[in-house]
Amino acid sequence: MEEVVLLITGAGPAGLATAACLTLQHVAYAIIERESCTASLWRHRTYDRLKLHLAKEFCELPHMAYPFGTPTYVPRESFVEYLDSYTDRFGIQPRYDTSVESATYDQGKKHWAVLAQDTDTGVVARLTARFLIMATGEKSAASIPLVPGLAGFEGEAIHSSAYKSGNGYTGKSVLVVGAGNSGMEIAYDLATHGAHTSIVVRSPVHIMTKELIRFGMTMVQNLGLSVTIVDPLLVMAAKLIFWDLSKHGIMRPKMGPLLLKSQTGKSAVIDVGTAKLITRGVIDVLEGILKINANNVEFHCGRQIPFDAIVFATGYKSTVNTWLKNGESMFRNDGFPKKKFPNHWRGENGLYCAGFARRGLVSIAMDAKNIVDDIRATMYQVSC
Repeated sequence: MEEVVLLITGAGPAGLATAACLTLQHVAYAIIERESCTASLWRHRTYDRLKLHLAKEFCELPHMAYPFGTPTYVPRESFVEYLDSYTDRFGIQPRYDTSVESATYDQGKKHWAVLAQDTDTGVVARLTARFLIMATGEKSAASIPLVPGLAGFEGEAIHSSAYKSGNGYTGKSVLVVGAGNSGMEIAYDLATHGAHTSIVVRSPVHIMTKELIRFGMTMVQNLGLSVTIVDPLLVMAAKLIFWDLSKHGIMRPKMGPLLLKSQTGKSAVIDVGTAKLITRGVIDVLEGILKINANNVEFHCGRQIPFDAIVFATGYKSTVNTWLKNGESMFRNDGFPKKKFPNHWRGENGLYCAGFARRGLVSIAMDAKNIVDDIRATMYQVSC
């Protein structure tokens, strides 16, 4: 049995940020990570052209700025380098290739009992921790919808986490399912590589420029303006830039982009050139999929179109409830916090979560600082 005061599960940005804050407060901890590296999502499950969709000032981890000269919108490779430097600076040493099998709160002994398996050797370690910080993130596992006939699709069907670039798709007919940031950018990447590209848009979406979102977030976070004031300005500007996309199959949500993000976690799409290709007819917009037959995809509108490949940009799901027991105070059935932002990060019995606010990197620094401050206060009260 290995006893630790505090255990962090996950060495992505949220886990690293929390570890750094603990280090500066001289609080001992252990951090475990199921993969063989930090930030495996950013290293291995993102496409080549990806850049952070928000300006760098909204994507810094606590206590360390980006190096001088870093572009405003940080490329994936530069972000990974930043995380490596961050890990080194704060002396963070995750225990890699360690997967949590279960975590249960022992009411009698007032600690968390954790079973963690070494994925290389299969050996299961038993740990106890007074505090347990869930930093496994919102994107633990790829999510692909159940589509009738998908198992029999004769072409290539992948999740966006396996997509790297449009190289190899030139001249092929490719369907992208999902019109979030990943789906829209992958569609653009495919089209610019010469693929015959279509995209399924199933729900209304805000399409914005990166400058508009940066302006909006600056007005709200730095100047303290209400989203009810800023959102109409953003929508008005977007209409002037993109005009009416409804005739191309893209509707705007009734709720403004910043309010929509805060209420539902759904982000506005930062346009990289996809909108122009849609209006020009280079990228075809389609309704939801009804079923698949061999390589033919039938849509709700009645059209049947053959495709060589399908890319599911349909997001991820939290897997925390598959192994966390006694987490009812914090998590819903879907693996996301019951409490709304900004009160989502604290549960009961020393249970915390970082990086589950559905606000991406923006909220991670806030989560980490809040958690560490609360733990410090709790430890001080006990010591007194």
